[in-house]
Amino acid sequence: MPSLASRRLYLCVGLRDDLTDFVRIVVEGGVDVVQLREKTAPVSVQRGPAGELARLCRDLGVPFVVNDSPELAAEVAADGVHVGQDDVSVARCRALLGDGAIVGLSTHAEAELEVALTTSATYLSAGPIVPTPTKVGRPGTGVGYALAAQRRSDRPVFVTGGVSPSTVGALVGEGLRHFVVVRALTEAADPGAAARALRRALDEALSAVPVEPAQ
Repeated sequence: MPSLASRRLYLCVGLRDDLTDFVRIVVEGGVDVVQLREKTAPVSVQRGPAGELARLCRDLGVPFVVNDSPELAAEVAADGVHVGQDDVSVARCRALLGDGAIVGLSTHAEAELEVALTTSATYLSAGPIVPTPTKVGRPGTGVGYALAAQRRSDRPVFVTGGVSPSTVGALVGEGLRHFVVVRALTEAADPGAAARALRRALDEALSAVPVEPAQ
């Protein structure tokens, strides 16, 4: 599977009735990383859908990670796990999943970034750059923090918060390169069309910047 450095559009999605159909449609539209991010249902409820997504994403050739639980990731043969600042450590994830697994780590501030850069995380996330309902009570970090994280990191940094077809071009223009999308797809009346529009806006913006070394 290609390095995450070549992946640009990372979907976070919770449990929903049409989960596998939805993920298939948006991956076909341009999403190239998928995370099952379910903050309320217990692992016992997530297990079946996570297994289905692991198989689907494997068939589609995109990485699949689960949120918070390396144990669930191991059980369903996901490609890895994403953890936050208050979740299990990156070291614990590595112990459970091995060196080849994807382990993502959220950061929201300089002090968190300092620590994150000392871990074996495969990628980092930075943000949310603007306040978002998916991160209740967390203020926006601004673009400057995400750019600083990207400059300092030797691994991909995926930006969270407010990514949509109307914003992604400007974010690329600021210098950002990897993006997490939630509501622009999960709340879309036509997720396939929304994914295609977002991917088109992203690719057009990227085509207008000079070729850069892989991040």
